[in-house]
Amino acid sequence: MTDFRRLTGMFVAAIGLMLAAPHAYAQQPDRGDEPGLVADDAYELDPEWQKQVVYFRTTEAPGTLIISTAERHLYLVQPGGRAIRYGIGVGRDGFQWQGLVNITNKKEWPDWTPPPEMIQRQPYLPRFMAGGPGNPLGARAMYLGTTVYRIHGTNRPDTIGTKVSSGCFRLVNRDVADLYDRVPVGTKVVIRQKPEL
Repeated sequence: MTDFRRLTGMFVAAIGLMLAAPHAYAQQPDRGDEPGLVADDAYELDPEWQKQVVYFRTTEAPGTLIISTAERHLYLVQPGGRAIRYGIGVGRDGFQWQGLVNITNKKEWPDWTPPPEMIQRQPYLPRFMAGGPGNPLGARAMYLGTTVYRIHGTNRPDTIGTKVSSGCFRLVNRDVADLYDRVPVGTKVVIRQKPEL
């Protein structure tokens, strides 16, 4: 009888642990944004996400930015049927969008004020964070139209090629600095969820 009680107790404890585990996991912070984490500049991107010049067919004029959320690539259209392609992190499911906007502002080492909706989803986030190496917006930001979204750097280079953001488009810091120097305020930005045919 004692063995049966011990076995029953162990069974109940195991069930309790199994039920508690998903709840504990659900309480973990969203790893998409880690304020204070300093980017590992030595992080090596997979070749798919590294900046490169590619052949690219489009009717858009050189200088236009085309973001393909499905491919997780950003293209800076160049003359002669080419583009500079950058690997990006995009919005997670439910946070992807498409449209036509322009770059309305640019900032180096931007400050970050997470919008209320983001704080509601991720209450651990700071209400304000000064620009710098530990800031999730990274080294540069280009603001998209009148939206709350940006093309920006990141302190999480391991998120490039993933769906992790709340709608912004992130590049590693060296790539966002390169792009920042190539595009002026007013640049046309086309955001697509499907590749151009």
